[in-house]
Amino acid sequence: MFRSLRIYNYRLWFFGALISNVGGWMQSTTQDWVVLTELTHNNAAAVGTTMALQFGPQLLLVPLTGAVVDRFDRRRLLLVTQTMLMLLAAGLGLLLLSGHAELWHVYGFALALGITNAFDAPARQTFVSDVVAGKDASNAVALNAASFNTARLIGPAVAGGLIVLVGSGWVFLINAFTFVAMIGALLALRTGELAHRPRPVRTGNPLVQGFRYVGSRSDLVVVISIVFLIGAFGLNFPIFSSTMAVMFGEGAGEYGILSSVLAIGSLTGALLAARRERARLRVVLIGAGAFGTAALIASLMPTYGTFAASTILIGFSSVTLLTTANGYVQTTTPSEVRGRVMSLYTATLMGGTLIGAPIVGWVADAFGPRWALGVASVSGYAAFAIGLGWLVFARGARLVRLPASRWRFGVAWSAATEAIADGDAEALPTGALQAVRPDPDDFSDQVAMTSPIRLPALPTGSPHTSSPDRDRSRARSSRAARSRRASIVSGGGWRG
Repeated sequence: MFRSLRIYNYRLWFFGALISNVGGWMQSTTQDWVVLTELTHNNAAAVGTTMALQFGPQLLLVPLTGAVVDRFDRRRLLLVTQTMLMLLAAGLGLLLLSGHAELWHVYGFALALGITNAFDAPARQTFVSDVVAGKDASNAVALNAASFNTARLIGPAVAGGLIVLVGSGWVFLINAFTFVAMIGALLALRTGELAHRPRPVRTGNPLVQGFRYVGSRSDLVVVISIVFLIGAFGLNFPIFSSTMAVMFGEGAGEYGILSSVLAIGSLTGALLAARRERARLRVVLIGAGAFGTAALIASLMPTYGTFAASTILIGFSSVTLLTTANGYVQTTTPSEVRGRVMSLYTATLMGGTLIGAPIVGWVADAFGPRWALGVASVSGYAAFAIGLGWLVFARGARLVRLPASRWRFGVAWSAATEAIADGDAEALPTGALQAVRPDPDDFSDQVAMTSPIRLPALPTGSPHTSSPDRDRSRARSSRAARSRRASIVSGGGWRG
C-alpha cells in the first residue's frame, strides 16, 4: 500500500504536501465560516459565490494552464504558485486581524486564489508522475489523495478550535507558515531522479490538441462528464456542512468537526484506492452511484450526530470516485499531453463549481440545506446513469446468466453475449465474462495488434475421415476463433 514511500523524492513530496494541505484545509474551513457568520447573516448564496470565484478560474483558464504545465518545468512552476498562495493567505489574515475585512475583500482574495490554483492544481497532480514513474505511479496518485484527506481530517477540526480560541485571522497566518514545508520539500528534491519529460513540439493550438485527444477517447469523455456533474453539484461540502450545522443550532467548533468526520470516510477511500494495482473505470461508476445514495441518506438524517455519521459515507464514495478517476486519466494518458489532459480534468472538476455552487447555495437558502443535499444526490445518480449508458450502448455490455449456475449472473461484452445466449459457452474467448475477467479498460489497441490469436488444435486422425463428433468439434472451434477475433476488435478500450 505504501510502496511509493520507498522513493526518497516522493517521501519529501508526501510529507511536505501533508503539512501544507493541513493549513489549506484550515484556511478553507475558516474562509467559509467567516463569510457565512461574520460577514453575512447566514447567507449560503454568499458562500456559493465565494466558492465560484475560487474555483471558476480553473475552468476559464484552461487554454493557458494546460500549455504552461506541459511546457515549463513543473517543479519551478510549483515554487512560484506555492509562494503566491502563501502571500495571499498572509494578506487576508492581516486584513481580518486589522478588523477592516469586508465581503468584497474576501471575494477578491478568493478570485486571486482561484487564478493561482488554476496553475497550481494541474501542476501538482501531474508532478506526482514526474516523481514516481512506471508501475508505482497509480499507487503514488492514491497516496497523494490519502495525504490530502489526512489533512482534511485534521485541518477543519483544528480550524474550528482556533476560530474560537484566537480568531479567524490567525488561522490564515498559520496557513501561510505551513507553505514553508512544501516549498522546502520542492527545493530539497533530487532533480536528477525526476522523470525526464521531453519538451512537447509546438504543432498547433494546445487547447485544441487537448480537446482533440480527449475527444478521441470515449472513456475519457465519460470520466470527465462524471467528474463534472459530481464536482459542480455534489462536492459543495462547505455549503452542506455550514448550513446543516447552523440548522442544528451548532457553532464553529461543531462545523469543523463535521468536515473532519467526513474526512474519515475520505481517508478510508483513498487508502483502499492505494491498495489497488491500478485504477479501473468500473470503480468510477460504482463510486458515482454510491455518492448519490450517500447524499440522499445524509439529507434525511434527523440530528447533528446522525448527520455527522452519514458524512463518512459521502467522504468514502466521493474520494473513491475522484482518486480512481484521477489515477485512470493520468496512467492512461501519454506524458507529452498529460498536462493538457489533466488541466481539462481539473478545470472540469473544480471549474464546475462556478456553475453548481451558486445554484446549490440558492437552493439551500430558498428550500433548506436538506434540499441542497438532494441536488447532490441527483448529480450522483445522473453521473452513474451516464457511465452505465456508455457501457451498454457504446461497449455492448449485457447482463447474462452464467452457464455454470442457474442463479449466477455476470456482465458480458457484445462478442460474448451472443455465444452465451446460444448456449455455446465453450466458444467464449478468454476474458469474455466480466464476472471473472477484466473490463474493457483492461484491453488496449496495442494489445489487440500485438497479441496472437490462438487457433484451436487440429483434430487428430486422418484428414479424409469424418464423423458427427468431429464435425461438431470443428464447428465449435470455428465459432471460438470468430468470437476471439470479435472480442479483440470490439472489446478494446483506447489507452493511448
